[in-house]
Amino acid sequence: MHNNKRMKNEKKTSGKAQAHREMETSMLPEAYVDAAQRSTHTNNWAVLVDASRFWFNYRHVANVLSIYRSVKRLGIPDSQIILMIADDMACNARNPRPGQVYNNANQHINVYGDDVEVDYRGYEVTVENFVRLLTGRTQNGTARSKKLLSDAGSNVLIYLTGHGGDGFLKFQDSEEITSQELADGIQQMWEKKRYNELFFMVDTCQAASLYEKFTSPNVLAVASSLVGEDSLSHHVDPSIGVYMIDRYTYYALEFLEKVQPFSKRTIGEFLQVCPKRVCISTVGVRKDLYRRDPHKVPITDFFGAIRPTRVSTDRINVTLANEEDFINDFASVRPKKQFKIVMEPQFTAEILK
Repeated sequence: MHNNKRMKNEKKTSGKAQAHREMETSMLPEAYVDAAQRSTHTNNWAVLVDASRFWFNYRHVANVLSIYRSVKRLGIPDSQIILMIADDMACNARNPRPGQVYNNANQHINVYGDDVEVDYRGYEVTVENFVRLLTGRTQNGTARSKKLLSDAGSNVLIYLTGHGGDGFLKFQDSEEITSQELADGIQQMWEKKRYNELFFMVDTCQAASLYEKFTSPNVLAVASSLVGEDSLSHHVDPSIGVYMIDRYTYYALEFLEKVQPFSKRTIGEFLQVCPKRVCISTVGVRKDLYRRDPHKVPITDFFGAIRPTRVSTDRINVTLANEEDFINDFASVRPKKQFKIVMEPQFTAEILK
């Protein structure tokens, strides 16, 4: 009963805020509104987390690797993707296909591939390391590849998957991160100018409870299930005896597979990818903290990458090196003095007599 009242109140509050924004927007000049809807970000980052371990949670690894594959295909380089995987299903002794992870029983796509760069693996995936990553408080000696080096111009995608409940997400089946800790971490990111806009995406049971306490500006959030609902798996592969992928991520991936780097598809469309008739659970969306209209925000603002380009109308002369001149110049270089390595015997000749 308490959860139902809370959901109704949230919907009323969110609906009033949205209506108020639309009324204000309608009173502004169209050119001003269009300019305000354009992105101002200069780079993209993605933090992708699978927080659960054990073979029967195979689908959570497939979830996160599916999103990893999509953002990488759409242009975010590995240097700007932080991938955290709590258990290595590709090398699990129960995996009949070593080095491979699939998100579909038909095995069309090996989402593990041969170029996956896992930044945090196994027991490195902890609540502490995750919060340190977001807030920029990594320990001394942490490799550059394990740091979120975002700035005030960064659009950041955070994707979480695993087992959760009302107000928490489990890590390693031994600890939890709470909705308040997530809200505090994102607030610190905002205060430290570590993002321009942030898209928070979570696929777990009662997922919407994880964004309830957010107060930071420019945050858009989507969850696979509302408070009191389970987030369900999509299908099982009888050959390995486990579920392959969760429903919400399956339909999100189906949408992303049709997106190209210069696509006109929008975040607003993406927020509608999994209606209740196919997801079973109800997808939750929170946009009261977000200043732009999601239907005017390209999907690539979060799942793609900015490519700074300078267009020049000046004439540029490019002279290619002549191969013969290069060979002659190389031959004319004075060779270095030859040297000889002398290996002294370990034992004197007298000992060997």
